[in-house]
Amino acid sequence: MNEKRTVVKVRIGGEEYSLKSDRSPEYTQAVADYVDRALQGVLKTGAMVENQKAAILAALSIADELFQARQEGVQLAARMDRLARDLSRLLPPKRRTSRVSASFASRENEG
Repeated sequence: MNEKRTVVKVRIGGEEYSLKSDRSPEYTQAVADYVDRALQGVLKTGAMVENQKAAILAALSIADELFQARQEGVQLAARMDRLARDLSRLLPPKRRTSRVSASFASRENEG
């Protein structure tokens, strides 16, 4: 990986951080903004929470979103695979071997 790493200054929870990333500065800033919004969301609940605990709660919230998105992706891939098999049955017998269906099956095995 010979991509150039850039340094991006971001603010999270009122603190400034210099992040090195091989992603674009705009992408890095967007990720930092997302984390900051999650942290601010925890802090705005009104509960007296230390910054470290608020950061952990924000991380748990983001991890929950990630896990839900992954599960939705798995379910979507399974639905698409079923649809591809159903559509394949409508094709003439010589055309029923579907590279698309095989592609979905290989993605499921990777995840």
